[in-house]
Amino acid sequence: MVSLEKYGPLAGRILLALIFFLSGLNKIFAWDFNTGYMAAKGMPMVAIFLVAAIVIEIGGSLSVILGYKARLGAVALIVFTIPASVIFHNFWAMKGMDQVLNMAMFMKNFSIIGGLLLVIAFGAGRFSIDNRKSAGEPKA
Repeated sequence: MVSLEKYGPLAGRILLALIFFLSGLNKIFAWDFNTGYMAAKGMPMVAIFLVAAIVIEIGGSLSVILGYKARLGAVALIVFTIPASVIFHNFWAMKGMDQVLNMAMFMKNFSIIGGLLLVIAFGAGRFSIDNRKSAGEPKA
């Protein structure tokens, strides 16, 4: 029988961070669309912010997925997600279906932040680079 305590943190990290990894790749492969979308939201220095978003999403997600400095990766993803949610899912300024859909997206993002907080609080778990490094260190 597969132990959820044993494999759950690995599966959880992968599922939690996969959205950021795929979003970062989308930003690379749909550069023109994303720069236009960001400009339409009134963002300045679009290219700089887009590169920063790509680095944070891909770097942070790989950190969480691999469990390498997972807590730091989770912090980076939280720092990215809060302003992104406020800028791109400002449901309070919308009406109708736009408001409903963006409220769901906003709340989804804050649920993801909850998962990232769990990574920060409890670490990456057994199957992680961080755990392998700490297991290999001599005990004082």
